[in-house]
Formats: sequence, C-alpha cells, structure tokens
Amino acid sequence: MRIPNAIGSFLKRPHARLDPTRDWLTMLTLSAILFAGIIVWNAWTFDTVASGGVIGAPVTGSTPVFSHSTLDAIHAIFTARATEEAKYQTGVYTYADPSQ
Repeated sequence: MRIPNAIGSFLKRPHARLDPTRDWLTMLTLSAILFAGIIVWNAWTFDTVASGGVIGAPVTGSTPVFSHSTLDAIHAIFTARATEEAKYQTGVYTYADPSQ
C-alpha cells in the first residue's frame, strides 16, 4: 500500500528530533479537545431530543401501510393462545409430572 506524499512527509521527518514529552502533550491535548467535543455534541443532542426536537431531517408525514386482514390474523393468534392458556388454568389439560 502506498502512502500519499502529504501523509508520508509527516511520518518521515529526517531533521526532527524525538521529543516524547511534546508528543504526549500533543496527544493528550488533542484527546482532551476531542473528548470535550463529544461531551458538547451529546449535551446538545440530549437537549434537542428532550425538548421535542428532531436530529437530522424531519420525518415527512406518511400514512402507515398495513391491512386489516393482517391485524385480524394477529388478533386470532392471540385469541387462540389465550384460549389454550385458559385450558391449562381451568384444568381441562392436565400435566403429568415425571418427577413424581
């Protein structure tokens, strides 16, 4: 992989002396700036959402796409499950406990 000249010039500094203190301070300073930016961004986002705002483009109003037959099918499934649950609770179905 080739490194572009603009980046390679920063990586290969023939006249620069190694200075760990400067490098650590630079890294810590940039990290602190980045951390402060993250905190500000999160505070702004929280404040915007908490006040009822929207992050990004507002959603356009569209009607939901569903059919009543699908809702009726789901309602029938839950009704059947409730009927089966009632059979267990009223004693229509018995459970043979193998541990006894």
